Amino acid sequence: MMKLLEKFGAVLTNGHFVYTSGKHGSAYINKDALYPHTTVISHLCRELAKKFSRSPVEVVVAPVVGGVILSQWVAHHLSRMKKREVLGVYAEKSADGFILKRGYDRLVSGKKVLVVEDILNTGGSAKKVVETVRSAGGVVIGVGALVNRGGVIAKDLGGVPKVFSLVELPLEAWEANECPLCVRQLPINTEVGKGKR
Repeated sequence: MMKLLEKFGAVLTNGHFVYTSGKHGSAYINKDALYPHTTVISHLCRELAKKFSRSPVEVVVAPVVGGVILSQWVAHHLSRMKKREVLGVYAEKSADGFILKRGYDRLVSGKKVLVVEDILNTGGSAKKVVETVRSAGGVVIGVGALVNRGGVIAKDLGGVPKVFSLVELPLEAWEANECPLCVRQLPINTEVGKGKR
């Protein structure tokens, strides 16, 4: 996984990045560099699906935007492995976090659900999706991610039974007012991450 990330320029180092959480850091995982490469994404999602192939997954749910691709591929590979249909849906952002629209709440209700995410930074988005699934009556059996860069554990995600990521890649992050890169006046990258904001 690490070799793939590096091969496609998805690991950016020696910079100054702003993460979704608002924290700053010197490295960034640019998952958007991977998404155009369907063979690579399919391979990574198959590896993720393998880790949950013995779990009774019926629906895969992910947060928009990038997670939509993951939910589809992971559900596709789980369907093939289990020789039965596993649904792939997504949760959309709302004022309070996430919401299941388009009838997806009914597809999740009473089902065993795997939540997938591309990058776990603080786990905030994944936790909100877990809460959304539970509010819709789904039973979350685990959370899977491509990369866990924040050392996120089950308790951070609302006490899910299983957390798995293809890569554990701890990266330092600082609050904006404590950022040593800001002190050194290193320019913030505005091309990736939330630096433009």
